[in-house]
Amino acid sequence: MEPINANTRISTLLKQHPDALEAIVSISPKFTKLRNPLLRKLMASRTTISMASKIGGCKVEDFFEKLKPLGFEIDTSKGKAQEAEVAPVPDFVLNRTAANTKDLDVRPVLEAGNDPLTMIMDMLKPMKAGEILRIINTFDPIPLILLLEKQGYKAYSEIAGEDLVYTYFYNPGKLDQIAPELKLEDAHWDELVAGFGDRLDTIDVRMLEMPLPMLTILEHLEHIEADHGLYVYHKRIPVFLLPELQDRKFDYRIKEISDGEVHLLIFKA
Repeated sequence: MEPINANTRISTLLKQHPDALEAIVSISPKFTKLRNPLLRKLMASRTTISMASKIGGCKVEDFFEKLKPLGFEIDTSKGKAQEAEVAPVPDFVLNRTAANTKDLDVRPVLEAGNDPLTMIMDMLKPMKAGEILRIINTFDPIPLILLLEKQGYKAYSEIAGEDLVYTYFYNPGKLDQIAPELKLEDAHWDELVAGFGDRLDTIDVRMLEMPLPMLTILEHLEHIEADHGLYVYHKRIPVFLLPELQDRKFDYRIKEISDGEVHLLIFKA
């Protein structure tokens, strides 16, 4: 195995040793989310040991202590100078100013159980080319990044500390600003659901923390049989998910049951 340092990506550790996952999880409860395969695939390649230590509220040395017994060789000579090579900060973040940056703290909105998407989009609409919206959050909002990058925004996430992530959205100009189409319930909902019979898989994501609902749905769809449908119990209409379904050639229908409960039927287009 190659020597590791503070700038080694978590994905590299997981590839080099099968027991690295449990070793990392044992460092902090914050790392238990890595057991989710899709979340692990998305996050591990984006996160270095140094960044992960901020997420877990621990030290880089805690990683070295747990990984050394597995045979990892520690190279402490590699310092912060190499971090720019591992996770380069884009120019629009390096050169931003107070004048061209607007802040939006979505933590209170999420803590209240609400979706901040409308608030975010309302702030993005009047933004001019060269302006930046900085989202203050407790996690890396991967679904939001996927949605806005499709519309032409440039994005970058910075882990500033435990439960503190800054995500920058940069307006380069000439954006699409396309809102996903909502296919709400129609008169054929019950008929459409019944048509799948025993070929209907069911998952409940209402109790999962963001961004796990979207990631869990996409993970399930990666393994679903072509003639099966997926019935999802959700707390809200997953607007971030809808463009991803279209890209993956899935169709869907939405049934709003009540405030705080939405059902989705997802199937091959």
